[in-house]
Amino acid sequence: MTDDKAKTLENERDHLARDLRQRTAQWEALNNELQHFSHAVAHDLHAPLRAMEGFAQVLLEGHSARLDAEGKRAVELIRLSARKTALLIEDLSAISRLCGKPLAPACVKMDELVQARIAQLRKEGAFAIFSVGRLPEAWGNKEMLTIVLEQLLKNAIKFTRRQSRPSITITGRHDGRQTIYEVRDNGVGFEPGHASRLFNLFQKLHEEPDFDGRGVGLALVRRIINRHGGQAWAEGKLHKGASFFFSLPRRESAVNNL
Repeated sequence: MTDDKAKTLENERDHLARDLRQRTAQWEALNNELQHFSHAVAHDLHAPLRAMEGFAQVLLEGHSARLDAEGKRAVELIRLSARKTALLIEDLSAISRLCGKPLAPACVKMDELVQARIAQLRKEGAFAIFSVGRLPEAWGNKEMLTIVLEQLLKNAIKFTRRQSRPSITITGRHDGRQTIYEVRDNGVGFEPGHASRLFNLFQKLHEEPDFDGRGVGLALVRRIINRHGGQAWAEGKLHKGASFFFSLPRRESAVNNL
């Protein structure tokens, strides 16, 4: 390689490095701005929502004799709607805070993490049959990966409630330069064509009262996994159960990206 070509390549690398630093700085500035906006919106909306919920409760408790059945129902809907909106704002604030935290990756023993979450869920009343296979160690943020596992396990518990023997299986495997984890259940499943919608914010495919939720958990899972340089996806069939997957780069391929 001639000196001119070497100098040209060096100049191009320098230019790309400067461009990357500029784009990173722009992204960080935008992210900070969005976090401040989210915090401001959450703060400003909480007070009126609490007031709405409180006044509705006062009407129901202190003035119910003056309300007919339809009036009581309307006030209760106001109270419940205010409460649900407040919870959604809290969810969005939690996502904003979590996604703005430094990743600080480390080696995470996924088998211990899963067993700890299962033990906690059993204390909370979960009666599903859990089966845990081999779970390779992960390279990532332990707090965030704990949230991922908790959301996926709770999701599986929710959608196996109608089964006489609810079953949830957690496994993992290496696949080239990534590690793939799976949470599989024998619950109600979903239409395969709707799989891409599952991880969208506020998206709910089942509206039955038994499947309560605000459509935030799986969206949070995808955001966390994307931050780690991985992917999250789902496979399933209606009334045939579902499998939720997430991939994480292995340490040797992740250290340059996290």
